[in-house]
Amino acid sequence: MAARTSTRPKAFRSPAEIPLRPLGAVQDPTDLRAGRIPLTAPTPAVPGGFAPKAFVGEVVPFGVVAFREGHDLIGVQLRLTSPAGEESLHRLQPLLDGTDRWSAEIALDAQGTWSFRFEAFSDDFATWAHAAELKVAAGVDVPVMAALGADLLTRAAAEKNRPLAQRRLLTALAAELRTGDAARTLELSTDPELARVFAERPLPTLRSASDVHRLLVERTTAGVGAWYEFFPRSEGAKRLKDGTIKSGTLRTAAKRLPAVADMGFDIIYLVPVHPIGTTNRKGRNNTLTAESGDPGSPYAIGSAEGGHDAIHPELGTPADFRAFVRAARKEGLEVALDLALQASPDHPWVAEHPEWFTTLPDGTIAYAENPPKKYQDIYPLNFDNDPAGIYAEMLRIVQHWVREGVRIFRVDNPHTKPLQFWEWLIATVNAADPDVIFLAEAFTRPAVMRALAAVGFQQSYSYFTWRNTKAELEEFLDSIAHETSDYMRPNLFVNTHDILTEYLQFGGRAAYRIRACIGATAAPVYGVYAGYELFENVARPGSEENIDNEKYEFKLRDWDAAEQAGDSLAPLLRRLNGIRREHPALRQLRNLSVHWSDDDAVFVYSKHLDAALTGTGASDTIIVVANVDPHSVRETTVHLDTTVWGVQPGESFEVEDLLTGAVWTWTDHNYVRLDAFAEPVHILKVRGRA
Repeated sequence: MAARTSTRPKAFRSPAEIPLRPLGAVQDPTDLRAGRIPLTAPTPAVPGGFAPKAFVGEVVPFGVVAFREGHDLIGVQLRLTSPAGEESLHRLQPLLDGTDRWSAEIALDAQGTWSFRFEAFSDDFATWAHAAELKVAAGVDVPVMAALGADLLTRAAAEKNRPLAQRRLLTALAAELRTGDAARTLELSTDPELARVFAERPLPTLRSASDVHRLLVERTTAGVGAWYEFFPRSEGAKRLKDGTIKSGTLRTAAKRLPAVADMGFDIIYLVPVHPIGTTNRKGRNNTLTAESGDPGSPYAIGSAEGGHDAIHPELGTPADFRAFVRAARKEGLEVALDLALQASPDHPWVAEHPEWFTTLPDGTIAYAENPPKKYQDIYPLNFDNDPAGIYAEMLRIVQHWVREGVRIFRVDNPHTKPLQFWEWLIATVNAADPDVIFLAEAFTRPAVMRALAAVGFQQSYSYFTWRNTKAELEEFLDSIAHETSDYMRPNLFVNTHDILTEYLQFGGRAAYRIRACIGATAAPVYGVYAGYELFENVARPGSEENIDNEKYEFKLRDWDAAEQAGDSLAPLLRRLNGIRREHPALRQLRNLSVHWSDDDAVFVYSKHLDAALTGTGASDTIIVVANVDPHSVRETTVHLDTTVWGVQPGESFEVEDLLTGAVWTWTDHNYVRLDAFAEPVHILKVRGRA
């Protein structure tokens, strides 16, 4: 016997959620979840019930699904409450794509917790105007439509909150409609000025409202910034006459800050600056035996000189660190510090709190591992033996560096610690200082990366370094801009001290240019590890990291000589960061649109911001066309959805290449030639209609 298909409408909640009543009992209407006009699927939203996030200046798309039975039209609005308690109403517009989704884009201008709810109502004027336009033109029900319109305008004119001039106008128009004149009825049903009056002040009935939702708006730097990473010990390091290298210090490293600021970076990120253990110290290229003079990995934290709250003696003193922070601020840079919650075998914690580590059956402490890798110079922390003690100590460490002037932490391997620990730590720190930012360095499974962002991390490393083909980039950038952007902010580092991808190893200098251009324009946060501008692309055999990795030795570089010889990417980085500052569209994440080309190596996307949202009074549109094959010259046709920035298909407009200064007249279909060995990327500003 064939299964019967139910014709009952889908419930808005499961039967288990509805209280049981005796048969025949009448359900209280206040218990019903569906409103008279249902409002469902509100956004922004985060899986698991955590609050979505935005940053000051971010344009947030608010949306909800709303509909009603029959053919009567509805209106939807957003009631937004700022952290100061100021309410504002914003009318949403339907997407008209058959999804019943309504949306509005709003730039948020204050840090703190906002609240919002959606409200829907039967739009009596829009319903009447639509029906009258159709019926009167067809000669159907003309007297009825005129009378209905007159009643509606009379009702609106009686509202005391309408301006007096508007009430008088509506009264006069109602009198005209009562004459039943067909031509005048049709004229008023299509009058844009009358429609504007009711758009600004609707005549709502059958109101419904959603639940109240929260939205956390953080400072702008939580979502916008250009990061530059370096090892302080290498900046100012000198080779002595005996061949050994004398470590640089925080004082010598500060001399590099003006050059970093000149390249347009906002954040200077330091790897750990703490004492380094000697037990099982790693040598050059991660060898198990350190030679005399090998400095060890800064991630093997802790020695007799102190732990996570101490400065490595060779780098200087706490006073030197504070001087470095002041020097950075003078250059317009913020200091980010690596937060690596692990210990060398020599860390004071090992003797004072052995319960904070994992003891194996043979009595030894377990090393850190990422099988088959083993880190013999590091003990991972165990958060379960003494959670109260270890939570308190980690909080103390963070608060110590906050007092020293650090407001940004790049967190090493957060996915190896309990998720609830991060939820607690970030919430606790931000409750005292909401300006503190945490970046999650978690290259792991998608669900884990997303969960870390959901519980509080303001920024996240991403898979960007391994997304290099056109197809990979299209899928990746579309997902970060539209699927997870309510809570996850990707920092598009082009490389790190641990990651030198095959694309960079074998793509030559073109690969470095291509990745920098995409990283700097595709998301409002990106980063560069020192040495990128020198095209350091030789890997340790069989690995995805630089040979002679700076993590295990000093690096002596001559930045100025390389740039003077034309052998540096610094001029391009300087220009890219300048473009980012000049164009507000590039300081947004959610506004990315992927376009098309006929070549499987030519990647096309745009970033657009309407004039009402730029803060400049003019719209801003950037088109990026990149040849992602660093070994070729590509000629193809690119196809643009120009309606994204308000240009109709076939209409001409001017574009200017912000890298070369070239100007072209384009339409929605355009020939391009991109030479990977010369200029592999166009970064085009839409200047206006031709």
